[in-house]
Amino acid sequence: MFILAACDKPVAPKYAVKNKKDVVDTNTITFVTLNSPNTYYVDGNKEFAGLEYDLAKLFVDQLKPSKKLKFIVADNINQVIPAILNNKADIAAADLTVTDARKEIIDFSSSYQDVQQQVIYNKQESNKIPKQALDLVGLHISLPAGTSFVERLMKLQPSVPGLMWEERLHVSSEQLLQELSRGEISYTVADSHLVSIMQNYYPNLGVAFSLGKPEKIAWAMPKDGNPQLQAQVNAFFKKIKKDGTLHNLIDRYHGNAKRLKPIDISSFIVRSRTLLPKYKRLFKQAQEITDLDWRLIAAISYQESHWDTFSTSPTNVRGLMMLTEATSDQMGVTDRLDPKQSIKAGAKYVNVMRETVPDRIPEPDRTYMALAAYNIGYAHVEDARVLAQRLKLNPDRWADVKKTLVMLNDPTYYLKAKYGYCSGGAPVIYVESIRSYYNILARFEHSHDSGLTDFKIASKD
Repeated sequence: MFILAACDKPVAPKYAVKNKKDVVDTNTITFVTLNSPNTYYVDGNKEFAGLEYDLAKLFVDQLKPSKKLKFIVADNINQVIPAILNNKADIAAADLTVTDARKEIIDFSSSYQDVQQQVIYNKQESNKIPKQALDLVGLHISLPAGTSFVERLMKLQPSVPGLMWEERLHVSSEQLLQELSRGEISYTVADSHLVSIMQNYYPNLGVAFSLGKPEKIAWAMPKDGNPQLQAQVNAFFKKIKKDGTLHNLIDRYHGNAKRLKPIDISSFIVRSRTLLPKYKRLFKQAQEITDLDWRLIAAISYQESHWDTFSTSPTNVRGLMMLTEATSDQMGVTDRLDPKQSIKAGAKYVNVMRETVPDRIPEPDRTYMALAAYNIGYAHVEDARVLAQRLKLNPDRWADVKKTLVMLNDPTYYLKAKYGYCSGGAPVIYVESIRSYYNILARFEHSHDSGLTDFKIASKD
């Protein structure tokens, strides 16, 4: 049975292959995946999202003749590889690590991401922080059964006598990291890209050390599968690596993951419980006026003022949304310290910035650039876009524009810019922090149904 469930990566034990059933619908490409922050999920706007989902959709959309896309979401990791071995799916796109054991029974595409296994502990509960593999002896390590983490520790056993671990059935790395944050288990092993996401929700998760060498993530297909499909997959990854699409997608889901410090996350979570309830109704009202997700508006407000109604900067920007006098006048605000006026005006001004960004720029890049403009002014964002084009980067992708924004404090570049110098690092930090705060809110707070626009910030959650 296949249902929505949490995910991890399967190790390839000896799978029993049943009698294969021919795929009847040759116009459909079927992917098997798992529900996880790194793969496939329903986001805060009730849209399908996830790096694997976006890659699969992009791949199928560019096929000629065109094909339909179908997803099977397995209920546990040990169903992923059998799904392609038994011809239930054409491709496994499930955050799969390339390992020697797996290569014996399945074929992998060219890889699209590097990851590092890490030993994870609870910074508040763990009595010992291991520094190397030998330090793992005698520790209670919990692992998801059937994963490459088990394979890695099995390879370590000959050189680390006494190394032992517990294998847990029907749990994912995400679930074990949650248990670890609650002090219910002592140690686990997880992949770096998942850990960096989960640390934004559970700041007491600590990385003890990296386990072994980095690994590759790739799609998997049956060894006796369609050779034309395999060639198309490899050509697709080659193309999106070359034109920057892959870099942009990875940045969309992981580019902001390490922006916040643990103390920032802890403070935000505490204030989400104590201060946010006072203003939640106003953020939702602002969503109804602007169609911006209330959690995005709340994230902007927190980045601006930490939800302090009376916040005032040395340059006299004030209130929950830290409005300037000029912006207040433009938005018709009579009292910047009035939460209702401030929140509504700030949200409306974000939309003004979104409307300034060229229509051809898709979401979420359009909103990322609008947020940068909210912080530094659109003129400097446009300078960064022009510079990106001059440097043969993509001026319509935030992943490239944020590179050139930080260059606008260098006279080599700002002397040639139309609007001159700006401290371009500030808006980059600003946007990436808001993305992180939004992701946290999207995980723990419900959406507010009011007919959102097509805006979608990619988040785990």
